Amino acid sequence: MAEIKNYTINVGPQHPAAHGVLRLVLELDGEVVQRADPHIGLLHRGTEKLAEGKTYLQALPYLDRLDYMSMMCNEHAYVLAIEKLLGVEVPERAKYIRVMFAEVTRLLNHLLGVAAHGLDVGAMAVFLYAFREREDLFDCYEAVSGARMHAAYFRPGGVYRDLPESMPQNLRSSVRNAASTAARNRDRGGSLLDFLEAFTERFPGYVDEYETLLTDNRIWKQRLCGIGVVDPDRAKALGFTGVMLRGSGVAWDLRKTQPYEVYDKLDFDIPIGTNGDCYDRYLVRVAEMRQSNRIIRQCIDWLRKNPGPVITGDHKVAPPSREEMKSSMEGLIHHFKLFSEGFHVPEGEAYVATEHPGGEFGIYLISDGANKPYRMKVRPPAFVHLSGIGEMVRGHMIADVVTIIGTLDIVFGEVDR
Repeated sequence: MAEIKNYTINVGPQHPAAHGVLRLVLELDGEVVQRADPHIGLLHRGTEKLAEGKTYLQALPYLDRLDYMSMMCNEHAYVLAIEKLLGVEVPERAKYIRVMFAEVTRLLNHLLGVAAHGLDVGAMAVFLYAFREREDLFDCYEAVSGARMHAAYFRPGGVYRDLPESMPQNLRSSVRNAASTAARNRDRGGSLLDFLEAFTERFPGYVDEYETLLTDNRIWKQRLCGIGVVDPDRAKALGFTGVMLRGSGVAWDLRKTQPYEVYDKLDFDIPIGTNGDCYDRYLVRVAEMRQSNRIIRQCIDWLRKNPGPVITGDHKVAPPSREEMKSSMEGLIHHFKLFSEGFHVPEGEAYVATEHPGGEFGIYLISDGANKPYRMKVRPPAFVHLSGIGEMVRGHMIADVVTIIGTLDIVFGEVDR
């Protein structure tokens, strides 16, 4: 009788459920996974090294392209680290704008995370629903920065510019009649804050729709319940953060435990799971979307009542206004020096971590007093979570591997920087 041996297969790097260029080497006993070895290095762009050759401001757009589903949240940690080294004071209005857009970004990330996870395990409809809402949020990105994804909107000392007083209108076309165009423009008659407020009023109903499709769906529960269980102690030992840690029942959220910006002035809850499986992590992501919606509404209320500057008045760090630059010799010199040479950061080092949609996203900067970082190290949550996949998939069927990859919410831009 022939001897039965384990065999090894590759999942990826071109697998449609691999969330990037992940190559997963699986050792299988029949359909049961005995060992999983994640191979990375197929996307490597050298972001941390590239930053050493750019001024602090020129390196900022690289951050958008790390986790390219959480663009402004990547920028957030970077500008906070620069501000920590500079000791610059940020206007409070800029802090509220940053927090509001960080939570808009969290919605963008979780919408795609839940939608893509559904697609991975065969639930197609929720993907189409979630992209309907993502388009509205990308319109907000475009209104403030001019770009739908890679915004480069957060700047050392504040944000690039204040919130616009009008939203772009959809135009009538050969495939859309006047009534359809008017319906699409219904919430676009006012400012960005008006548009976003209308969105936050609709959004809880949209989340209810996702939950109707998934939460009590027996196929969804069969694919997620009891899969990829990580107990609280093991989650902490593996360095898990964010949803991966809270799904295991640990109430750790940097917005509460180590507040930054204005999170300590806002009212929101930290959802946690009980079983530490894929289903709990799904429930936590859905609950976090509801909490982010609460935070955005509070920021809108504050921003309506409190006009003011949105970037520091220190022109060694932030450019003067266009009017000042064109009417004042000092303003022109500041502008020229800032965009040609950049600002010099005092010698020292700083680590700043933020509650990124994926978990703890940290930036470690070392300055030697020059206008460029001497060293930059990124602490990405997805890289840490991917390191735990070996023990999460062990003993599960090969079909469950896709479910576990989906629950990790990995984006390879930040895994393989």
